[in-house]
Amino acid sequence: MRICYVLLSPTFGMHQYTADLANRLVGADNDVHLVTTTRAPRDRYTSAITIHTPVTTTNTGFCLDSLRPSLFRRVVKTVLDLQPDVVHLSGPHMWNLALVRAVKAQGIPVAHTMHDLDPHLGSGYGVLLRIWNYLIIRSADHILVHGETYRERLLAQGIAPECMTLTPLLHLFVGGAWLEMFSDLAAATEYQPWALFFGRLKRYKGLEYLLTACAMMDGANQTSSRIVVAGYGDMSSLWAGSLPDRLALHNHLINDEEAMDLFSRCGLLVLPYSDATQSALIAAAYYFRKPVVVTRTGALPEYVVDGQTGYIIEPDHPAALARCLEKLLDDPETLQRMGVAGRAWYDARRAEEQRSLLQMYLQLMSSRSPQASEAKRGLVEGDYGYQ
Repeated sequence: MRICYVLLSPTFGMHQYTADLANRLVGADNDVHLVTTTRAPRDRYTSAITIHTPVTTTNTGFCLDSLRPSLFRRVVKTVLDLQPDVVHLSGPHMWNLALVRAVKAQGIPVAHTMHDLDPHLGSGYGVLLRIWNYLIIRSADHILVHGETYRERLLAQGIAPECMTLTPLLHLFVGGAWLEMFSDLAAATEYQPWALFFGRLKRYKGLEYLLTACAMMDGANQTSSRIVVAGYGDMSSLWAGSLPDRLALHNHLINDEEAMDLFSRCGLLVLPYSDATQSALIAAAYYFRKPVVVTRTGALPEYVVDGQTGYIIEPDHPAALARCLEKLLDDPETLQRMGVAGRAWYDARRAEEQRSLLQMYLQLMSSRSPQASEAKRGLVEGDYGYQ
């Protein structure tokens, strides 16, 4: 089966997600290709993925470059020249809607991942996102979602259940070279008495509540940090005044080595989000055998067995967050027990995800029109109408 992933945005997180899909599906009689931008972080992909870069983009498409039809036609031609059995658009871009229609016009089935059904707090593009989602959902042949709450919402909108696949968001944060070198990146794990917040510093992630909780926390060792915040962003826009004494800030882009070190040493991962869709960081924590503390927002609670792999608390509640973190961080035996349970959760879901993705692609391939199958056998350059 030839699978063509399309991600026209250079956004790092979207490529980390797409690379996980592509890296897992390559091999086992699958020929996997990626059509993307020249600015894509190629190191996220293993050497077995064939990467095509027909255009250079700088964002998700809402700029003047996206108004150049010749660039769009170049993308369409690149995809169709590959003669794929299935095309999967894995992240948002302004061209996606037209691309879905162009590919389907050639009888090739198209899947599309829906990451955010709602805009994040402070994003400023709410109306545009909802219109774009509405059109994509009704154009693609199949929709991949990563939360049961979002699957239920799409069902309520009239999307047929056979046209949707649900899998948890399970990708890690490392590049393809690490995956090719090591079978288990979490071989050495310890449980130091501090909580890790990891990722970009954004308002919707509830950092002000985490820092307030940090200032409330005690703990046995009054001199050591209790919270480590690791990620890039403007902290001054989220927190006025000096940082709490027991908070350590790594305010830069975190590379793979530093990320693995942080996940290996922390006691737990905390996601104090005020607003969320889902997060692959929960799966990353479980992979490193670390429990999580998350807030009850979006699909985050679906990823946590409360009291077994971590705890679920209400959002925007710093006092409750402080109590929960103190309770866990001062109990290394519970951290380890929950971490082991989290890794078992992760391993089981990973196996299920592989089966679900293969079933989705095979279902789409079986729906391919006879005309498209015939075209694949005898297609010649110039037949697309996009030259």
